[in-house]
Amino acid sequence: MPYAQALTKAHAAFLTDLFPGDGCLLTPEEMNVFATDAGRKRAMPWAVVRPENREQAAELLRWADAERIPVVPRARATNQVGAVVPVHGGVVVSLLRMNQIIDVDERDFAAVLQPGVVTSDLQAACAEKRLFYPPDPASVKTSTVGGNISTCAGGLRAVKYGVTRDWVLGLEAVLPGGRVLSMGGRSHKDVVGLDLKRLFVGSAGKLGLITEVTVKLVPLPEASASVLAGFRDLASCMDGAQAVFRSGLLPSACEFMDGAVLAVTRMVGDVPVASDAQGALLFKVDGTREAVDAEVRRLTEALGTVQPLSVEVGAGEAEEAIWEVRRTISPASFLLRPDKLSEDLAVPRGRVAEMVESVHSIGREHGLPVLCYGHLGDGNIHSNILFDKSAESEEAKAHAVKDELFRLALRLGGTISGEHGTGLAKASFVPEQLSADELRIMADIKAVFDPHYIMNPGKGW
Repeated sequence: MPYAQALTKAHAAFLTDLFPGDGCLLTPEEMNVFATDAGRKRAMPWAVVRPENREQAAELLRWADAERIPVVPRARATNQVGAVVPVHGGVVVSLLRMNQIIDVDERDFAAVLQPGVVTSDLQAACAEKRLFYPPDPASVKTSTVGGNISTCAGGLRAVKYGVTRDWVLGLEAVLPGGRVLSMGGRSHKDVVGLDLKRLFVGSAGKLGLITEVTVKLVPLPEASASVLAGFRDLASCMDGAQAVFRSGLLPSACEFMDGAVLAVTRMVGDVPVASDAQGALLFKVDGTREAVDAEVRRLTEALGTVQPLSVEVGAGEAEEAIWEVRRTISPASFLLRPDKLSEDLAVPRGRVAEMVESVHSIGREHGLPVLCYGHLGDGNIHSNILFDKSAESEEAKAHAVKDELFRLALRLGGTISGEHGTGLAKASFVPEQLSADELRIMADIKAVFDPHYIMNPGKGW
C-alpha cells in the first residue's frame, strides 16, 4: 500500500493547527520516547499528536486518510511485542489526554470512560461504589483501558472472569476518513446484527481510534484469600490443579511456577514454599466472607489428596505476602542473565506439563535458562528465555529457542500468543497459525474499516 514518504511543511502546519501547544510534537527530542514500547524495538515517527476529544480524532483521521499518512494509536506502551512502534513512520496518536471517567452507574452496572483511563484508576472508582471491573493485566497500575481493549488483555483473574473482551459493552471509534462509529451500549445483552465492537477488541489499533468505552461491572467481592502450595515435581503440580477443579471450585486465579522460577525467587528473599519443592501453584478465591472461608477449606482439602510438600494460606496482609512471590519473578530473572525474551504461549490445559518439560529441554539444548510460569487456569504459560546480549551468539540462540517454542505450541494445539498479541515480534509467525483463508478474510474486513491501510501498518494480527 503506497504511503506518504515524509511529513511536508503543509502536513506539519495542519497538525500544529489542529493540536496547538504541546498537543503536537515534531522534534526528535520530544518524539524519542514515542519511538519504542516495552518490547524495546524502535522506529521514529514523523509527528506525535495528543487529541483531547472525538472531534480532533475525527479530523485527524479524515486528513490522514486523504494524505495516506500512517497512523499508530498509542497509550502507555506496556505491550511486549512492538505493537505501537511506528515502523512506517507517520503520526503516533497518544490517547493519554482522553482520560476521563464519565460515569460509573450502580444501577446499570456499567461504566463509561475515555480510552486513556488507567485500568487501576477505573477499578478504584468502581470500588468506591462497591462495584468491580475484573480484568487485571500485570500492567494494571500503568496500562490503560483503551490499550487493554486494543490487545484484549488477560491477567491473573481470567480463569474465573475472562479477558477484556468479555467486559466491553460498547465502543465509540473514529474510522479512517473521519467517520464515527458507535457500537453496543449499556445493555448487558444484545444479539442484533454482527457484534462489530468485538472486532475492535484485540485489533491492535488496526481498525480505528477508540474514543469512548462502556464496560460491564459486577458487585465488588466482599473478601478474598490465597493459597500457595509447593510440590515435589511438575506432574504433582498438574495433579494439584486438576484436583482443585474437579472439586467443583473455580478460583479467580490459578498460577503456576516451575522449579527454575522458585530457585531464582529464592535468590532475592524468603519464599513461603517447601525448600525442596520443584513447582508451585498459587490460587486466589473471592466472594462473600462465608463463601471464601468455605472455598479455602475445600481447596486445601482437594490439594491434600495429591500430598503437596507445603500449603500456605493467606488473607489480608498475609495474602499480599503470598503474592509477592509471583511479583518478584520478572525482576529476579535478571540475576541469571541481563537480557531476556518474554513469550506468552498458550496450549490446552491438558498439554501444559508437556509444554513446560519441552521448553526446558529446548533451553538446555541451546545452553540457555528458561523460566516457565503463568496462568495455568487457562493454559497461558509465560516462558522467559534468559541470555546475555554481549556474549557471543547468545542472542541468536535465544531467538532460535523462541522459534522452537512457537512451533511447539502450535504442534500441541496452542497459540503463539495468549495475551500479548503479535505486533512486530511475532508477525512473521502469524501465517504458521492462521490459514490463508483466515488471513484473507481478516484483510477483507480491515479494508472495510481502513481501505487505505493507514492504521498501524506493518504489524501482525
